Amino acid sequence: MARKRPKGVLEIGWACFESAATGRIEHMPTHFCYPEDVVRRITVEAGGGHGWRMSALATPRDRPAPWKIVVVTGAPSWAEYWAPVLAALPQDREMVVVDRPGFAGSEPVEYVGDIRIQAAALAPLLDAAPGQRVLLIGQSYGAAIAALMATAQPRALKGLVLLSGYFGESGPTAKWLVDWGSKLLPFIPRDLKNAVREVAGQASQLEHLHAVLDRVLAPLHIIHGDADDFAPIETAERFLDRLRAHRSATATFHRVPGADHFLNDGPAEDLIALIETCLPRQTTLDRLRSIRLPGWLRFPVTLPLGASRMATRPG
Repeated sequence: MARKRPKGVLEIGWACFESAATGRIEHMPTHFCYPEDVVRRITVEAGGGHGWRMSALATPRDRPAPWKIVVVTGAPSWAEYWAPVLAALPQDREMVVVDRPGFAGSEPVEYVGDIRIQAAALAPLLDAAPGQRVLLIGQSYGAAIAALMATAQPRALKGLVLLSGYFGESGPTAKWLVDWGSKLLPFIPRDLKNAVREVAGQASQLEHLHAVLDRVLAPLHIIHGDADDFAPIETAERFLDRLRAHRSATATFHRVPGADHFLNDGPAEDLIALIETCLPRQTTLDRLRSIRLPGWLRFPVTLPLGASRMATRPG
């Protein structure tokens, strides 16, 4: 049985203090809870020419799954809080959840305040195997960063999910945390300090997002709890109105009754079910692509005009 991690804003804050005191990048090392063939910590080289090493949790698979789900977490950015979701994921899905720059085991140690730099650094997470499709999820503060990542229009990206998106307007919990965190900034651990600085300064960063909203071409889904007192659902609804003014396609809005800001703290199966609603239905061409022929039967295939060519993989 996996041990439970602290939940809620105050408990996560205390977990930051405990981890800093012990020198750990995780409050509860994931390998204590799950075998490495279920959830594994990996490193990814950052994009944008920064040379940073990014720490992430991933679901090992014997071969690439049809869907790769990439999660950009909020603040503080701790992938370990997604471990139960990764562990419960079906075998025909794979997931990678990253510790963003300046948090947990990711470089740099310093605060990275520009969401454009973070988006460029995290872009390699969207690399996919031949024929694999990607769903990108931005959680809380990570929602704006994920949206910027989507503007690069990676070929494999087939959907963008803004989960409990934070867009510069704080609810009572966020206001209280930022107020007290700002006063105690010299005395709190790095991850909490960086989180407070991110949330406090995000409003001035959103101009970078609004300037490129019309370039987010992937199908877009907004998932938000109606009891969110960190990033109020009304803010997400106003963001949806702005999106509709920039996009010809309609974004899908999922209101989750009674849910707070931390949807990944609830039953993993419930969040996975929400994520599944954001995946487009499989087409006949998709099903044909998923068929793995013996090596001696493989030969170059000419696809219809407009269909992408999938490289064969040894197998």
